[in-house]
Amino acid sequence: MKKISDIQVFRALRSRNYSLYFVGRSVSQFGTWMQRVAVLWLVYSITHSEWMLGVTIFAEQFPSFLISIPGGVIADRYNRYTVIKITQVASMVQSVLLAILVYTGHAPIWAILALSVLLGIINAIDIPARQTMLHEVVADPIDLPNALALTTAMASLAQLLGPALSGIVYKAWGAAVCFLFNAASFAGVYISVILMKLPPYVPKKTQKKVWTEFAEGWNYVVKTPALGTIILVLAITSLLILPYNTVLPVFAKVVFKGDASTFGYINSFIGVGGVLGTIYLASRKPGAHLREILLASLGILGAALICFSLIKNFPLAMFFGACAGFGSIAQYTISNIVVQSESDPKMRGRAIGVLFMAIFGMVPLGSLLVGAVSARIGAPTTVLCEGIAAFVVLAFFFRRLMRVGKGGEPTAAEVSEAREAAEAGC
Repeated sequence: MKKISDIQVFRALRSRNYSLYFVGRSVSQFGTWMQRVAVLWLVYSITHSEWMLGVTIFAEQFPSFLISIPGGVIADRYNRYTVIKITQVASMVQSVLLAILVYTGHAPIWAILALSVLLGIINAIDIPARQTMLHEVVADPIDLPNALALTTAMASLAQLLGPALSGIVYKAWGAAVCFLFNAASFAGVYISVILMKLPPYVPKKTQKKVWTEFAEGWNYVVKTPALGTIILVLAITSLLILPYNTVLPVFAKVVFKGDASTFGYINSFIGVGGVLGTIYLASRKPGAHLREILLASLGILGAALICFSLIKNFPLAMFFGACAGFGSIAQYTISNIVVQSESDPKMRGRAIGVLFMAIFGMVPLGSLLVGAVSARIGAPTTVLCEGIAAFVVLAFFFRRLMRVGKGGEPTAAEVSEAREAAEAGC
């Protein structure tokens, strides 16, 4: 009988350290989605305002935009394992504080927003360290794209089950219990890091200031069209299209006449599409032209959002929600794989910082925009416009993406050489 790690789609699990990382992140992601859904529903239940939904997402994610590049410098300069352990403890404290405020009945909107800002700062430091750590926990460089896809698949599975569980728990015991579940889940990553067998950390000597390294990372991405173009597309998509989830509570309560459980189910069906999308990406053959897949998925996302906005039948709408999840997850996953695989090893942390700066800068701004527009023209019409915008972006960047990506993705040998160069540089 074959082991799971012998199956092509799970080949990255051959690495013990990556297997530990995968399990730890799986537990943590479930908690993250439980808290995310509970916070949005709590805010909408208190305010009944689409605008405040956008403000809540902005409060969590915009600090990550401001600090993402320094976070990338930290990932390149310091021990990533120590950084990750610190961020997990800090995230646990944030969730516990949120739970205490809600449980005691002292959770004004300003306090929820303040703790969301704190979480955004923590994430800005955690994400670059966690993403670049993948290069160290995956034993064989050829398995790196598969590891990235599996990690995203795990996150999509959490998005599938976490919101539904959050809706059930929220309805039965309230938001505070959802936050406590999330606090406990951060122990998963902490324990997984402790159990890894890692080489001794060798401090990197550098005389450069943080902002000098920041400028180097930015200039590197701008002067590398293969990276800069895909990050630009992700930035525009994150501003105009991907924040459609900002108004999902409105669909749950107003369009489909539901409650917290309905909101959870909508997120879960979107997660179904995300899981299918990441399984597809994880099982693709090496050498696949990722930019072509990115363009196709953008078209799927646009069509799905248009249909979702127009349909009032809940089961049929959930089908298109799943299609939207499929198209959405590809935007993040493919951009991440390209930046991780094609960036210079010495610049990788900062390149990832720029990538996440595009996400964490544009998504919160887009959430504010979507919340404001939805308050004026309604959630369905807003999502319809986002679907149309997806086709506009697709048409505008089609030739440019195909031109910079005509060589396909790097070969396994090129990825291996990059790894060896990074180790030699240390």
